[in-house]
Amino acid sequence: MRPLAIEIHRWDDGRLLTRQRLADLCEQNFGAPYYHLHRPDLLEVLAAALPDGVLHLDHRCVGLIQHAEKVEVKFHDGLTADADLVVGADGIHSTVRSLILGPESPRFSGHVAYRGLVPAARLAHLGLEVNASMWWGPDHHFVHYFVGEGARYVNWVAIGRGEWRIESWTARGEIADALKEFAGWHPQVGAIINAADFTNRWALYDRDPLPNWTVGRVTLLGDAAHAMLPYMAQGAVQSIEDAVLAKCLERVDASNDIRAALQRYEEILRPRASRCQAGSRANGINYHLPDGEEQRRRDSNLSSSATAPLPQNAWLYGHDVEAEFDSQSL
Repeated sequence: MRPLAIEIHRWDDGRLLTRQRLADLCEQNFGAPYYHLHRPDLLEVLAAALPDGVLHLDHRCVGLIQHAEKVEVKFHDGLTADADLVVGADGIHSTVRSLILGPESPRFSGHVAYRGLVPAARLAHLGLEVNASMWWGPDHHFVHYFVGEGARYVNWVAIGRGEWRIESWTARGEIADALKEFAGWHPQVGAIINAADFTNRWALYDRDPLPNWTVGRVTLLGDAAHAMLPYMAQGAVQSIEDAVLAKCLERVDASNDIRAALQRYEEILRPRASRCQAGSRANGINYHLPDGEEQRRRDSNLSSSATAPLPQNAWLYGHDVEAEFDSQSL
């Protein structure tokens, strides 16, 4: 889906605080469209790009031994494999990260998200436009947008404060609890939540930026390297940018070894991902301001920045990581 705009509304009366155009304007300014994707569709595209015979399921890494010319990987079922390099793309609770950098714990943000997916036909009476819509309020915010071919579904995320500590995309929640969290909000918020058949509850964690991702022939990718809160919608996106690792490895030969390629990958990606981590954490404060002077100042600044698509994020959406790699290769 190509949303027309990002709209931000006030939590109680639904007043529009800003509308920033996307669609063709984003493509004109940044060289590419802004898309909303249903996660299963994205996974299908990525899986289809893999050649046959390279994906082996149920092989959970439990140990690594680095040698001069290889890495030995140990799996939970007792099997082992030798590799030229290892990329730990194993998520926020990464085993590979703990093996090369030592144990640590992710930081609980104090925020809990309820997630739901609603057939768009159920919400036809609301007349929703194909936008990314956000509602900001004290200690909470609500997001909804269309996904799936032909705008089949409305995806929503309802975020508030809580002590639920399970970091899982699949832990079930209760629709009634989500509605209670957003009691007193604009009726449209409650209508969208209540249209879902079920909700998943998700505790939100992140990490401080790591000083390095690479040790020897082992590096990290995605949430294993740079777990971030979802307040810039950059978690999966930054993981995809990390795939510039492949371009770094293309040039490995006797004069440019694997360790040098992994260091180069990290030097290109880590500063940018770290900035996204910090920005996402800052947005978690900005979105949830209590009503008052600071909130009114924030809202005033929003209305003054509505003339261009995400002007404060041009550094993010206008960046071409492959072009950066190529420029450094000259």
